[in-house]
Amino acid sequence: MKALLYTGPHTLEWRDQPEPTPGNDEVVVRVDAVGICGSDMHAYHGQDSRRPPPLVLGHEAAGVVTSGPNAGARVAVNPLTTCGTCDACLDGRVHLCPSRQLISMPPRPGAFAELVRIPERNAVPMPDSLDFTKAALTEPLAVCLHAVNHGARHLACPVSAARCVVLGAGAIGLGCALVLAMQGAREIFIGETNAARRRTAARAGDFRCYAPGGADEPAASSIDLVIDAVGAVPTRVAASRLVKPGGVIVHVGLLPGSDGLDVRKVTLQEVVFTGTYCYTPLEFRDTLHAIADGRLGALDWFEERPLAAGPQAFRDIDAGAVAAAKVVLRP
Repeated sequence: MKALLYTGPHTLEWRDQPEPTPGNDEVVVRVDAVGICGSDMHAYHGQDSRRPPPLVLGHEAAGVVTSGPNAGARVAVNPLTTCGTCDACLDGRVHLCPSRQLISMPPRPGAFAELVRIPERNAVPMPDSLDFTKAALTEPLAVCLHAVNHGARHLACPVSAARCVVLGAGAIGLGCALVLAMQGAREIFIGETNAARRRTAARAGDFRCYAPGGADEPAASSIDLVIDAVGAVPTRVAASRLVKPGGVIVHVGLLPGSDGLDVRKVTLQEVVFTGTYCYTPLEFRDTLHAIADGRLGALDWFEERPLAAGPQAFRDIDAGAVAAAKVVLRP
């Protein structure tokens, strides 16, 4: 089969790779659509020790099962694999399993390929009416649903009464804003430095998009819920400035570093600062259903490219030359 192989920092190669062979309780999926994630970009930059080269990246996928009794089934791929027996798994918080694995991390090759091997339970059936490209958004949007749910548990008011800011208008930031809208948030701001992405986000929903530091930025200490979908020093500084006393900061971004958080304000004003990672299997399925039902909007803010053109897509994302919030590759 053909696959994109990450061979070193800033290097992806379109090559022949061995076809995957399913083990016990596994299936092979023919990939129809797979998204480029921010974590794929971190690996591409050589900044993710969890993804050493050579490796097939990619974990936001949908396609058709080609092996086993369910061959022919159209599925969204839940890329998170867990032990199923630890306290976290038994408690329903499988995303906190200490032995969790994600396809695109050794020992599991990812989905930037014509075929990918996954546990059978991770192949989630999708409606026949749903496009594979939109089904491939299930994984990142499940991250968003979990982030909003996690933040809502710490809020002093219902989400429907909350003023919210999302920092970053990439797929995760825009997805979080769409989930907030689905859950009825009173007011949703999106801070984004890239003007093209601000325009994309503004078309996606009833959001107040602004350039950080500009006149349209919300006032300091005025926001109930801040979701940092970037995770860089400037966004942690902004989150600390914007959050109101007793408010909540949810940190989704995975960029390296920890500077920028105003710990004194967190302490003196009882601000809740929490990280969030992945999703539960139920949240993954709920997200797929929300996509199919249209509850997350038109989802027309991604760009399609051939998988073979993946190296150029990575370069364009790196150069800030992509206005879309997501690039979806098609084998």
